[in-house]
Amino acid sequence: MKNRNVGYLISGIAVVIGIIVWIFNIGLRNVVDQTCIHGSSCTMYDTIAVQTYLSLTIAGVVLVIGLFLIFSKESEKIVIKKVQSKTRKKRINLAGLDEDERGVVNYLKNEGGAVFQRDLMEKFGFGKVKTTRLLDKLEAKQIVERKRRGMNNIVVLKN
Repeated sequence: MKNRNVGYLISGIAVVIGIIVWIFNIGLRNVVDQTCIHGSSCTMYDTIAVQTYLSLTIAGVVLVIGLFLIFSKESEKIVIKKVQSKTRKKRINLAGLDEDERGVVNYLKNEGGAVFQRDLMEKFGFGKVKTTRLLDKLEAKQIVERKRRGMNNIVVLKN
């Protein structure tokens, strides 16, 4: 719903509340006039006045909120366009790599470009030290990147 429509709705509700308060006030004054024997000095008249002012104040606040919504400027829609850039995958030069490095890079390509370092150790049968040093070399050549995930490293091919 638009702000203006909501404002009209809230303003209408405020007017209805005001009318109900006015009708209730008339009925309550009739009851007090018939039952109170003290005349105009009866404390019930003061109570009626307080209740009426409080009710009309609440209706007035609701009316002000409705008028604010009616006359406030509509919010503008923000359109976000995603620009798709054509990313070409960089060709990885395997010429300067030894056999183990080449095997790790090919395995990463086949696995979608990302694996856990632990999986490389299991797949190739390398120890922790050899795997770490091998990945250090590949990182220095800007072929892979290691990302820390909790207690594990994820090895990712760089594009």
